[in-house]
Amino acid sequence: MQAVTILGATGSIGVSTLDVIRRHPDRFSVFALTANKDVKRMLEQCLEFKPRYAVMADVSAAKELQQAIKAENIECEVLSGNEGLVKVASLPEVDTVMAAIVGAAGLLPSLAAAEAGKRVLLANKEALVMSGHLFMQAVRDNGAVLLPIDSEHNAIFQSMPAGYKTGTKPVSVRRILLTASGGPFRDADPKTLGAVTPEQAVAHPNWSMGRKISVDSATMMNKGLELIEACWLFDVGPDDIEVVIHRQSVIHSMVDYTDGSVLAQMGNPDMRTPIAHAMAWPERIESGVAPLDMFSVGRLDFEPPDLERFPCLRLAFEAAEAGGTASTILNAANEIAVDAFLDERLGFTMIADVIEATMNAIDFQEADSLETILSTDAKAREVALGIIENMVVN
Repeated sequence: MQAVTILGATGSIGVSTLDVIRRHPDRFSVFALTANKDVKRMLEQCLEFKPRYAVMADVSAAKELQQAIKAENIECEVLSGNEGLVKVASLPEVDTVMAAIVGAAGLLPSLAAAEAGKRVLLANKEALVMSGHLFMQAVRDNGAVLLPIDSEHNAIFQSMPAGYKTGTKPVSVRRILLTASGGPFRDADPKTLGAVTPEQAVAHPNWSMGRKISVDSATMMNKGLELIEACWLFDVGPDDIEVVIHRQSVIHSMVDYTDGSVLAQMGNPDMRTPIAHAMAWPERIESGVAPLDMFSVGRLDFEPPDLERFPCLRLAFEAAEAGGTASTILNAANEIAVDAFLDERLGFTMIADVIEATMNAIDFQEADSLETILSTDAKAREVALGIIENMVVN
């Protein structure tokens, strides 16, 4: 029986994780659930799964949840803020931590889980984008087990040699083929992208995801962040990774070996597959995902990405090449720009402009301490906000 903490329980990954747990009550128990502000859904989850702890990142939401839990007479301790998140990620009773908080907010509790030697199921790509060296060092130094949840990275992991462990350079692998759907604008006239609305950007053709990640998919920044994450997970350089547009989202990624073999992991686009794989690894369990019907798929298409259409992907390649705090700056500027776009304060094509201007405004340095990473993140956000304000005024 694995005791599981879910960081980001009310988001799409968290909900899918709970669905897998619901199917295997003999294998998994919920130790702690965390969320930001969604008290209603968190209360529903607490009523069903009866965790020992519930954490709300927002202090006022935690007070509201505390009152609701008291009214329902549930035995569950409510915590709040980063301190609460770090605690439930690192307590000795916890076996497995699903790290699914979106954005930089997930860094500290995810890192705490690695430092506590947990089995870390990493869905929060920003933990590696912002602090790859520190995070992987924490995994190695503390005997943590790191398993990727992003469908692409999980597919790569499944396609690696037998006995492969994340963070080590794979033997006999020539390159990694990182697949991408291309998002909702892969065929749109680039001249029309400036008029894209938030509603259009979050309407992903294949996947059901949160709003921020959906926008990242539309700009292909999501693939750029995954590129950086893959470099750390599999100890390769950006030149060892090729991004491939695959419209059907059936092949989730591939590994090309030196003997000419290419191994691919395939399945319906449903996050419960990589979640169930990582939760049961090295075994396999039922996930609730329908079997893949190859005859209904019919065909598999592949094409190279257009870096002019998707400048965010180009910027991510540049950040991966530069190393150090470049990817921290990239991620912070992207989060600020996407927020501004979703709030209708910034045009869709201006997201990349803000990121590039922010990267040009801040000198890169070695990402050798958490203090450096967090201060760089804060500075990049401030610079990006200033750039957006300038754009709006002018």
